[in-house]
Amino acid sequence: MTYRELLTTYPVVKKLSIVQFIAYFGAWFSNVAIYSMLVDFGASSFVIASVVAMHFLPAVLMAPFIGAFIDRVKIKRLMITLLCIELCMTLLFLTVTSLDEVWFLMILLFIRMSAASMFFSTEMSLLPKLIHGEALQKANEIHSIIWSFTYSAGMAVSGVIVHFWGTKVAFLIDASFFVFALMAFIPLHFSVEIHETKEKFFTTIKEGFLYIKNDKIIIHLILLHSCVGLTAFDTLVTLLADFHYKYIIAVPLAIGISNAVRAFALMVGPFFIGNWVNKENLTYLLIFQGVTIISWALLQSNFYFALIGLFLTGFATTTLWSYTYALIQKRTEPKYLGRVVAYNDMIFMLTNVATTMFIGLMASLISLDIITVILGCAFFLMAFYYTKLKEIL
Repeated sequence: MTYRELLTTYPVVKKLSIVQFIAYFGAWFSNVAIYSMLVDFGASSFVIASVVAMHFLPAVLMAPFIGAFIDRVKIKRLMITLLCIELCMTLLFLTVTSLDEVWFLMILLFIRMSAASMFFSTEMSLLPKLIHGEALQKANEIHSIIWSFTYSAGMAVSGVIVHFWGTKVAFLIDASFFVFALMAFIPLHFSVEIHETKEKFFTTIKEGFLYIKNDKIIIHLILLHSCVGLTAFDTLVTLLADFHYKYIIAVPLAIGISNAVRAFALMVGPFFIGNWVNKENLTYLLIFQGVTIISWALLQSNFYFALIGLFLTGFATTTLWSYTYALIQKRTEPKYLGRVVAYNDMIFMLTNVATTMFIGLMASLISLDIITVILGCAFFLMAFYYTKLKEIL
C-alpha cells in the first residue's frame, strides 16, 4: 500500500493528517523564538537545557494519567479542548520579557506541552481503532514524517521570522496555527468505541501498569523505541549556534537553517528506506543511526559541513521511530492502547529529557563533538540489545 492509496482509501486518515500537520507545526514553531530569547537574556547552558527539557517533561510526569483518561472519554471533545489550551498558552508567551521571568515561561511550557503530549497520545491510540495491518504501519509512517518534519521545519521557518520580525510576531503566528487546526478538526467526524468501565480512575491506571508489567515483550519494545529520544538535539543545535556559528551567521538563522536541513532528511528518509526495514535488518538501521551521529560530530566545527552531518543524522530517524512504534501498537490489545501509548511516550520523553540534561550539564566539562560521539555510540549498544530481543519477537 502506498501513501496515496492509504489516504484515498481512508479519508479520515487524510483529514487527521492535515490537522496533525497544522497542530504539530504550531507546537514547535515558537521554539526558535524561545531559544533566541534565552540567548538574548544571557541564559546559561543549564538554563537553556532546562527550558528545552520542559518540552519533554510533561509526557514523563503525566503519562499514567493521560493513558487512563484517553481510554475513558470521548476523543474528539478531548482533542478540541487540548488545542484550545495550546492556543492560550502560546499567547501568554508574549508576557515573558526578562531572564527573571523564565520560571513563568517554564510553567507555560509545561502546561502547553502537557496538552500537546496528550493530543499526540490520543491520536496514536486513535489510529489503531480506525485502521489495521499494513494501513496502520503506513499511517504511522505518515504520522512520523509529519511529526519529524514539523518538529524541525517549524523551528526552521520560525528562525527566519524571529530574525526579521522578532519573537512577538513569531508567537502571534504560532497562535494562529492552533486556530487553523481547530477550524480543520471541528468538522471532522469519526466513530470509535469507548470501553465502558465501572472501575475508579486510579484503578484503571493500575490495570494498565499491570498489563505492561505482565507482558515482557511490550516492555522491551518500549525500551527499544525510547532510543530515538537520544536524537533530541535541540540543546546541541542551540549551543553550537551560540558558541561557534554566531560568528558566521545570526543565531536564529543558524538554529533555523540547521533544523531545516534535518527536517528535510526526516521527511525524505522514509521514502527511501521505509519499505526496506523489517525485524531482521532493524539492527543495521540502529548501527547506521549511530554512525551518522558520529559523522556529524566530526563535522560540527564547520557550520556548512555540519549541515551535511545533520542531514545524515535525520535520514533514518523517522523510519526508526515509526517502525518501533508500530511494533508496540501491534502487540497491544485495543482495550489498553491509550495507556500503553501513554506509558511508551513517558519513557520516550524521559529519554529526551535525560539526553537534553546530559548535553546541558556536560557542555561545561567536555566539547560538544565528544558529547555527540557518546550519543552516537549509544545506538551501537541498542543494536546489540535488539539482536537479543528479536530472538523472542
